[in-house]
Amino acid sequence: MTLAATQSGYPLLNLFWTMLLIFGFVLWFWLIIVVFTDLFRRDDITGWGKAGWTVFMIVLPFLGIFCYLIAQGRSMAERRQSEMEADRARFEHDVRSIAGNGDRPADQIAKAKQLLDSGSITPDEFEVLKRKALGAQTAPR
Repeated sequence: MTLAATQSGYPLLNLFWTMLLIFGFVLWFWLIIVVFTDLFRRDDITGWGKAGWTVFMIVLPFLGIFCYLIAQGRSMAERRQSEMEADRARFEHDVRSIAGNGDRPADQIAKAKQLLDSGSITPDEFEVLKRKALGAQTAPR
């Protein structure tokens, strides 16, 4: 007997077996969540198709989950990839909209200078635009 078995009454191999079972249960529940999430996010299956897959996976869980993975594994990955690309595009769009139109302060001042040179704005309006571009107050203190 090992030292761990004599002191605790729970052999080391039983501890490893318990850890393996816990890992298996966590993996199984994660797999169930991933499959059901994919199933209910799909737009190409009708409600009856989703209900059929759900009943199949509840009545025969191992067979149902593994059949779904075999039948839809590749398309699951493609759907996930397209969702990630769409999320990234939305994120980049949001960042660009928050950051502004992308003009640097020097570009904004150059445009204001062109407007001043063409006579479209007054020198006071030019100063206000210049302060805005530089992030300063609109009115001098």
